[in-house]
Amino acid sequence: MQIFHFTRIKLTAWYVAIIMLVSVSFSAFVYRGVMAEVNRGFRLRAVRTPFYTEQFLEDDQTLYEEIRQQVVTQLALVNMVILAGSAAAGYFLAGRTLAPIENMVEEQKRFVGDASHELRTPLTSLKTEIEVALRNKKHPKETKEILESNLEEVNKMQSLTSYLLSLTRYERGDLELTKENISLDEAVTKALKSVSSLAEKRGITITTHIDKATIHGNNASIIELATILLDNAIKYSKVKGEIVVTVVKKGREVYFEVQDHGLGIKAVDLPYIFNRFYRSDMSRNKQKVDGYGLGLSIAKSIVELHNAKIIVKSILEKGTTFTVIFAK
Repeated sequence: MQIFHFTRIKLTAWYVAIIMLVSVSFSAFVYRGVMAEVNRGFRLRAVRTPFYTEQFLEDDQTLYEEIRQQVVTQLALVNMVILAGSAAAGYFLAGRTLAPIENMVEEQKRFVGDASHELRTPLTSLKTEIEVALRNKKHPKETKEILESNLEEVNKMQSLTSYLLSLTRYERGDLELTKENISLDEAVTKALKSVSSLAEKRGITITTHIDKATIHGNNASIIELATILLDNAIKYSKVKGEIVVTVVKKGREVYFEVQDHGLGIKAVDLPYIFNRFYRSDMSRNKQKVDGYGLGLSIAKSIVELHNAKIIVKSILEKGTTFTVIFAK
């Protein structure tokens, strides 16, 4: 996993920094000790040598400088060897340290993926049976209300399992994403169509500024990314609010931006919004919103798989802007 690779590099850097701090400190101590002894030797020579002339002094100074340079060179070589050795050993030890954690995380993700996959079939069967039961007009009103409520909960559980399965596949790298040159403007337009009914239901106006732009990526994943960000903006916008969607080229980069004028996010909560199961109502004025806090986690995984970056800017009670930057 990429995150463990970066963590291993950071841990190695800490190991190397600590070892080199000790090594350089010890080298400085050795240098001072050696040069002190050399100075002492030259002083004794000056005292014990009859007729110690200026020529002797110049020779001793030249010899002293040669010795000093040799000591510095030798210590530098030793420190370089220690640096190389500590880097290799640190990288190995960091890998051994992180291996159990990585295995545990992989097992957890495998379990979540397998459980989500196994739940899809019974949930589909349950949904079908409830829908068939609802078609029976002989049921009393109370029974239909219960069935409709059950169907709504089943739909939520299906949504949750789909999100979990999708997130697990993206993070584990199980999806073989075929990347090619795709039209970002067309992908965003398709995503806009899929969320249009939800926007109309809440009376939200979507304003678009979409330029033609080509990126290298997976079309289905980019549509999913755009849908998640648009759905997120609609859910957290105020009723009859406005969302601005922008696709624009800037030099060698392509920007996809979704701006809402909703509740906004507290500054202290911004670092956590991409975490799994992060409750949106915790960051957005505790407004009750349907969802499980997995959409933005999936969005971030898609962004990382495309070597892009996502930036979030938000002002409480004024709105939030998500910007995805693709390198051309």
